[in-house]
Amino acid sequence: MSEKKISRRDILKIGTTGALGIAGSIYLNKIAPLSKVVHAEDHNHSTNHTIMHDSTKTEGYKMAERLLTEFDYGKVTKLPNGQTLREYEIAAVDKEIEIAHGIKFPGWTYNGTIPGPTFRCTEGDLLRFHFSNQGSHPHSIHFHGIHPPEMDGLTPIAPGQSFTYEFEAKPYGLQLYHCHVLPLARHIHKGLYGNFIIDPKTPREPALELNMVMNAYDLDLDGANEFYTVNGYAFAFMSHPIKIKKDELVRIYLSNFTEFDLLNSFHLHANYFTYIPTGRNDNPTQYTDTIMQCQGERGIIEVRFPYKGRYMFHAHVSEFAELGWMGFFEVE
Repeated sequence: MSEKKISRRDILKIGTTGALGIAGSIYLNKIAPLSKVVHAEDHNHSTNHTIMHDSTKTEGYKMAERLLTEFDYGKVTKLPNGQTLREYEIAAVDKEIEIAHGIKFPGWTYNGTIPGPTFRCTEGDLLRFHFSNQGSHPHSIHFHGIHPPEMDGLTPIAPGQSFTYEFEAKPYGLQLYHCHVLPLARHIHKGLYGNFIIDPKTPREPALELNMVMNAYDLDLDGANEFYTVNGYAFAFMSHPIKIKKDELVRIYLSNFTEFDLLNSFHLHANYFTYIPTGRNDNPTQYTDTIMQCQGERGIIEVRFPYKGRYMFHAHVSEFAELGWMGFFEVE
């Protein structure tokens, strides 16, 4: 048998145990090409085209669950001119992240999670991000929005060094942040990204607010992803659906940081939602059940559920869904 790398299609062709075992083998062999592997065509059992989810609340699942509803508003100080100052602490850290049950990824992280924390403020606030590079490679933080060029995060911060990014929060909407050190694909794929919400001065209607970052993982570094997730963990909300109330307004801050694929998507079963591109009320909205995002694109989904029960959501690329990017809302 000739040597062969395990592709995501290989993983799709085999059952749960085999899929997770192969992915684990890739990791344990330092994501190098595998020479002794049992290929899908050598299995005698029936084909299962979906990696099934696990019901255990593992550390990776707990991370995804926490990032769903956790927002970092910073340390708040009122300045003499009446402006609000928000200060945040953020560190680049090399850390193994559990991305599926028993499978870990050697990530580069902000504050130890993939995606990083969701920073939040109000338009017009003065922001200070105290960044320290505790990782093994040069890193930076590039914030989307309007700010002075010297705060744009293009200058690499060496390991052991620090820098403070300071700017006024504008414009309101759903912004992003990520490392901007070359090679970009490497630094983003490894996990250095997150959502950055600038709320409008006039507050939005109260809602159950959820943060969702679409991403993926290439375990063998062949330029193709083997796992797709929302908030970093495959099938995070399948066995443990997101609980919401009937007729409650739900607001989802959705962004795409998937590397190596042109687009990612969000599809909701049995319902329609309003999609607000970039989270700005002055942008034309869509009333739909499926939206597409390229890398770095983001928007707000607002939806109410008129019936009780479970509503599935997933990427509307079947391969992405079967490799981890699907979950449920449970309406009570």
